[in-house]
Amino acid sequence: MKLNVNGTEREVDAPADMPLLWVLRDLMGLTGTKFGCGIAQCGACTVHIEGAPLRACITPVSAVAGKKITTIEGLSADGQHPVQQAWTELDVVQCGYCQSGQIMSAVALLAKIPSPTDTDIDQALSGNICRCGTYPRIRAAVHRAAELDKG
Repeated sequence: MKLNVNGTEREVDAPADMPLLWVLRDLMGLTGTKFGCGIAQCGACTVHIEGAPLRACITPVSAVAGKKITTIEGLSADGQHPVQQAWTELDVVQCGYCQSGQIMSAVALLAKIPSPTDTDIDQALSGNICRCGTYPRIRAAVHRAAELDKG
């Protein structure tokens, strides 16, 4: 089956019901997307499908064939996406495990709402769990990314 991942068309030999997460990690070597809970509750596996955040752990690969898939690796070749810059600038990461999912959710939010309120951020990232409790830094980084994106 053909998948468009990070702007590149790739052929994968995977069962139709294989979760997208495992196709990305095991078959394509894109390990930035993390396995957390396996039931779409933690957000660690968040990727974009046609620009919208989606949990890759419960999404069968057949459901995204022919659609534009973006992983954390596809945001920027050099880590210079405004959200990635803000995360680094504000030292958001503690353990880092949830951060690719947090970043992907933040990118999707900023695409819809370029200047989000705290409430917008809290709602958009409510499906992403951070066991380290870096929520105040995450919120600050989303605001900073909005500033950086405006140039």
